[in-house]
Amino acid sequence: MTTYTDIQYAVTEGVATITINRPEKYNAFRGKTCDELIDALHRAGWDKSIGAIVLTGAGEKAFCTGGDQSAHDGGYDGRGVIGLPVEELQGLIREVPKPVIAKVNGFAIGGGNVLVTCCDLAIASEQAVFGQVGPKVGSVDPGFGTAFLARVVGEKKAREIWFLCRRYTAQQALDMGMVNAVVPHGELDAEVARWCAEIMQMSPTAIAIAKRSFNADSDSIRGIGGLGMQALSLYYGTAESHEGVAAFLEKRKPNFRSKI
Repeated sequence: MTTYTDIQYAVTEGVATITINRPEKYNAFRGKTCDELIDALHRAGWDKSIGAIVLTGAGEKAFCTGGDQSAHDGGYDGRGVIGLPVEELQGLIREVPKPVIAKVNGFAIGGGNVLVTCCDLAIASEQAVFGQVGPKVGSVDPGFGTAFLARVVGEKKAREIWFLCRRYTAQQALDMGMVNAVVPHGELDAEVARWCAEIMQMSPTAIAIAKRSFNADSDSIRGIGGLGMQALSLYYGTAESHEGVAAFLEKRKPNFRSKI
């Protein structure tokens, strides 16, 4: 059996739960985290005994806060350029023939917010917080995090989310269609379990065909994202991007325009 360090993997009554286990980093991912998530998704996605996959974060504070800036060397360590592990992870969430449910227990910021966007369904605690930070720290998600987000919440709202980098409550996320349901924090596990139990009663083949059909309409975004990720890997080598990371780590406001 695979041994993981950055995630936890458990199966209960046909539901695989994949938990990002870096609470000390607010469940921010590094390259190793992405590689382990990819392995776990493959493991659950093609196991015929699994009917649903739940993705969540360890602890009470965060679902996932995106890329670990302390590991930021132009690609969150691991396999180098950002496009490889992150692009593969996002695509795999959509590719596995099982519903992937985001159980959002806290902050879903940056790349964490993108993971919620990529998941088929999302159920949030009342204490969950959503938002993007890329332009604040010299980064961006040029694929599913932007183009697909626009399909989910609409063009104007998606541009607001990225251009202003504001924070949104769970109720606001529900109102704009980013999540399917919001429940009191103490009821989150039970609510997700209820949704999974309903899914487990459905035809797995019909569910898989439905998921493929939904994806067919938006899979061109994967190609757009691939191009964008290559551009992003070049952008991460610029002084402008480095200024965003330095400012974040030094807890100061960035001065991007001095680096153009």
